[in-house]
Amino acid sequence: MNTSLQPAATIGDSGRGSNSGRSGPSGNRQAWRRARRKAAAQALLLALPLLVFLLATFIAPIASLLFRSVQNPEVRGSMPQLTVALRAWDGNGVPGETAFAALAQGLKQSAESGDLGNVARRMNFAQPEFRSLLMRTARESRSQTPDAWKPALIGMDPRWGENETWRLLKRAASSPTPDYLLNAIDAQVSPDGSVTSVPADSAVYRAAFVRTIQISATVTVLCLLFGYPVAYLLATLPPKQGNRLMLFVIVPFWTSLLVRTTAWYVLLQPGGVINTALMRFGLVHHPLPLVFNRTGVLIGMIHILLPYMILAIYSVMKGVSPMYMRAAQSLGAHPVTAFVRVYIPQTLPGVGAGCFLVFVLALGYYITPALLGGAGDEMISQLIASQTNEQLNWGLAGALSSYLVIFTAGFYFVFNRLVGIDRLRFG
Repeated sequence: MNTSLQPAATIGDSGRGSNSGRSGPSGNRQAWRRARRKAAAQALLLALPLLVFLLATFIAPIASLLFRSVQNPEVRGSMPQLTVALRAWDGNGVPGETAFAALAQGLKQSAESGDLGNVARRMNFAQPEFRSLLMRTARESRSQTPDAWKPALIGMDPRWGENETWRLLKRAASSPTPDYLLNAIDAQVSPDGSVTSVPADSAVYRAAFVRTIQISATVTVLCLLFGYPVAYLLATLPPKQGNRLMLFVIVPFWTSLLVRTTAWYVLLQPGGVINTALMRFGLVHHPLPLVFNRTGVLIGMIHILLPYMILAIYSVMKGVSPMYMRAAQSLGAHPVTAFVRVYIPQTLPGVGAGCFLVFVLALGYYITPALLGGAGDEMISQLIASQTNEQLNWGLAGALSSYLVIFTAGFYFVFNRLVGIDRLRFG
């Protein structure tokens, strides 16, 4: 009896062992996932202060500036009645008495609230003489209470009887607006509603974008030509000597960008160190134009961005074994052929990383072109700074910044598509 029951018990124990064996790995996987989630949550909590800091000091200000490229709050916020009246106007001729009365009321209210200056500055972006028109009309209409504002305002200034004046007001009263985005590429909305280019003598920004790309590309190519041999020397020297020379590459990072640029200004000016030395040795008879032109801009930017190229290429070269070159030469390849066909292809990831890094940094340069460049060397960053600091046209500055961000992002995706930046090593 006991013997006959023993197999059944064994089978039952075996079945329970089998079920336990199946549930064991599943339980381990669940525990591993819980541990992973806990570790990820802890890492997120540790990084949360940094994320909040970046959001508050970096991402949010940039997003606010880009959002200003389509905002148009001045007329709409200061003269709501005029905005409603202009919205009902069909755009033909001049509007009726309702719009003129709303304009007079809006000028009075905005002058009392202190917003008239903002409205006048906004309208001056559309037409240079609009500020004086608004200010003069606000002063003269303050003490008047006519039966009809339309003939009264036209009598104050005949421009109130012109369709173009009211068309600009109507566009300024609409928000969001594409005007800033159009102005940033030297375009405008014509009276018939079509998009046209601005006159050639007023076109500035498209040429500035092209000039920015040209300077950035030139700096990138020259940094590659100068930086590749230096990186090769640092990578092939014995470690002790290479580390000593690496200090000359790293030390510029410890010096202020403004100080380095100012130093080049002292060196390159007509009476500076370089021209004085050239004339003393009889190499030139007159000072060379090395500053306030494209030459000064390229020299200053190359000096500042060259370490980025060297370090990006050097980090890849250090991982290339010299055995490949020896093997190629042992198989009969000339040293130059082995270098071009064996060594250089292995360093292309560093070349791509360095070119991408230098080009993107050069796109947004401001201090060096401003101090060393001339009137024909303005980069787009200088125009953005001019709009924010001098013209106070934050809408146009936001539009220029938007195009710069879009171009940089587009260049990144094209570069990633062609080269594969996710496979590049930045050191």
